[in-house]
Amino acid sequence: MCASTTKMWFLRILFAFILVVRVKGVVKNSQDCNIPAIYNFGDSNSDTGGSSAAFSPAGPPTGETYFGIPTGRASDGRLIIDFIAESLGLPFLSAYLNSIKANFEYGANFATGGATIRRLNESWFQHGVSPFSLDVQVEQFDQFKTRTTYFYTQAKNESDKSNLPNPDDFSKALYIIDIGQNDLGACFRSLTNPQCIATFPDIIQDFATAVQKLYDKGARAFWIHNTGPFGCLPISTTNHPNPEPGYFDEIGCRKDQNDVAIEFNKQLKDKIIQLRTELSDAALTHVDMYAAKHQLISNAKNQGFEDALSYCCGYHKNGVDIWCGNTGTVNGTVVSADSCPDPSKVISWDAVHYTDAANYWIANHIIDGSFSDPPVSISQACSKSINM
Repeated sequence: MCASTTKMWFLRILFAFILVVRVKGVVKNSQDCNIPAIYNFGDSNSDTGGSSAAFSPAGPPTGETYFGIPTGRASDGRLIIDFIAESLGLPFLSAYLNSIKANFEYGANFATGGATIRRLNESWFQHGVSPFSLDVQVEQFDQFKTRTTYFYTQAKNESDKSNLPNPDDFSKALYIIDIGQNDLGACFRSLTNPQCIATFPDIIQDFATAVQKLYDKGARAFWIHNTGPFGCLPISTTNHPNPEPGYFDEIGCRKDQNDVAIEFNKQLKDKIIQLRTELSDAALTHVDMYAAKHQLISNAKNQGFEDALSYCCGYHKNGVDIWCGNTGTVNGTVVSADSCPDPSKVISWDAVHYTDAANYWIANHIIDGSFSDPPVSISQACSKSINM
């Protein structure tokens, strides 16, 4: 066989191998983790049914794009946490509060819509604030771990272990935390921006306490999202006639609210760096969701989306808010807050949350480590050596 023929044969084999890898997925390297479960803590950005189970269930048109029915997600389809689970080869997480067809073998979701880091003296019925703040979610996890471990160890056969997590998996699981947006929302409702920022040290310390408690219960791999650009939410950018110069930035977001979010995220990251020295066996990955979401919004049309600051479902004009799926009266006319014709072309689902398409874009840009500190993919989030 001549050299040129041998070279051509080698290149064909190499091309075939690359094609197989592209179809079947990325080949794991020695630093990839075997993550058997996910335990998620947060607010509506990652709530897969907790609030609907505890309070009034979300109705149509939520869920219309992917599930075909409402599932308790504040979107037309999947959330970022759903795409994360898929990327790790795990099923979607069952909400801890949902008793109907729940499967906790691969983890559980303690997030609820309206949840905050800091306990607030407000109610779900007043401002949509969840009573299941981060500290409560951590207590729920503690009870979940204790009770499921008891039933698993007492099981007489494999069928008795059905839908229960293996106790050995708690220390190998990935612990995701995505919360803080509603703490900012509460600030903006009742405080000036300087007053809001003054509360951050206490809020961040409450966050650190929750991480410490999870660590004490055996959590070792943490994947922590900061909060997104609050001032780019359509609910923040609507209803502002004749704003002063500088009120909006170059892409139409509220600059003052984004500045506050940036300060919150700075203090959060500083605390995570501190926790790395205090929790000696933990791997803490900080994920800059602000940067990822802002990049999408800034380049919306180049990514196949329409106006970055529009929304698909709901009615928010002239001081009137009719939330997605509801009906109201505007100047004597009945208005139905229905879905738009094509949610896949819109970033915001309901002026607060993201569409299935936007969540897919964001997830694809964070799971590979592009927005992480340290810059590791989610499949390597358990590695303490990389997180040093």
